[in-house]
Amino acid sequence: MCAIIRALFSLMALIVQKYGGTSVGNPERIRNVARRVLETQQAGNQVIAVVSAMSGVTDNLLKLAKDVSDHPTDREMDVLLSTGEQTTIALTAMAINHLGGRAVSLTGAQAGISTDGVHTKARISTITPKAVQKMLTEGNIVILAGFQGQTSDGQITTLGRGGSDLTAIAMAAAVKADLCQIFTDVDGVFTCDPRVVSVAQKIETISYDEMLEMASSGSKVMQSRSVEFAKKFGVRFEVRNSMNNNPGTLVKEEEPGMESVVVRGVSIERNQAKITIDDVPDRPGIAAKIFGAINRANIVIDMIVQNVSFDGETDISFTLSAADLPKAEAELRKILPELGDSVDLRSQSGIAKLSIVGIGMRSHSGVAARMFSALSDAGINIQMISTSEIKTAVTVNESEIESAARVVHTAFGLDKVA
Repeated sequence: MCAIIRALFSLMALIVQKYGGTSVGNPERIRNVARRVLETQQAGNQVIAVVSAMSGVTDNLLKLAKDVSDHPTDREMDVLLSTGEQTTIALTAMAINHLGGRAVSLTGAQAGISTDGVHTKARISTITPKAVQKMLTEGNIVILAGFQGQTSDGQITTLGRGGSDLTAIAMAAAVKADLCQIFTDVDGVFTCDPRVVSVAQKIETISYDEMLEMASSGSKVMQSRSVEFAKKFGVRFEVRNSMNNNPGTLVKEEEPGMESVVVRGVSIERNQAKITIDDVPDRPGIAAKIFGAINRANIVIDMIVQNVSFDGETDISFTLSAADLPKAEAELRKILPELGDSVDLRSQSGIAKLSIVGIGMRSHSGVAARMFSALSDAGINIQMISTSEIKTAVTVNESEIESAARVVHTAFGLDKVA
């Protein structure tokens, strides 16, 4: 990985860098980012820096909105929240210019980022980066506001959680960048959260599919939509720390030899809940009614288990975020009478999900058995199981999730050697 990055830096390259809210959290850190960006340009590269709002700014804006309105409209929330990134791009450009560089700040709209009309969670439709390319050609560093865009009729939109990562990946694809670097407050992607597993190792390279599964399974380093976009357009990106010069984790297409690692990492997701609908008639259309109600409430569900039918009845269980549990229960109780007289609904909070991920699981047997054995030996009970080609996930009591992560991490030989 280091050789690839050195090769890129030895030639004239177009590099997109993204800095999160922690990296630009105060004036000193903004100056640090300015120095890093300027040094990248001075090494002979063209640079686009995508920045988030300073840490805490978005929360303060949300609080202000609630202080003036119990139900602010999504349109006005987008107008308000987009100002956080606009503050950061101006300050970062000022800091670079103060250091003797040439920087120009651009909002998402000015950079040609067009989105659909779904406020607060818009999707990027197209990017027309003519203004960005013109600024680069003139020798400027372009400081781009993350998390935002504009509809075809000029409405400001925001991209939702992880939107700055998505801005960086999408712009890198649009300008055909040689490398996209996602700077954050950690050294890269680890085999598990180091705050949970102290002996977790940094991963040098990881495939798009593995990164996508880890992101969707609770890893907070990258947002899954950004990884999906990178895979679709073949954007290689590196996750690294903005506070040091250590090499990070390179995320790229799958290559021969990557399957030799059976399990790449362990992810955990807390604050989960489970709903079970008992004694459901086992006939066509029942599942459609249940999950149709969930869909109408815009609730995302994860694991689904249906028991074997007995006497024409079955049980259906599924997991969801604990925050969505009250809304899901309310929607489902509305349709229970339509399902049958004996149907009942049970719910359980205080659970968490543990996942193991690795493309090597395709070609190695006994992976799930080793995971279940490690949990059994530790006296940890498994409640639900879900599998895919490169992932096995289980739910356990949330009070046991950290112990579960540590024993499974050890069982697959992921612990860092002292």
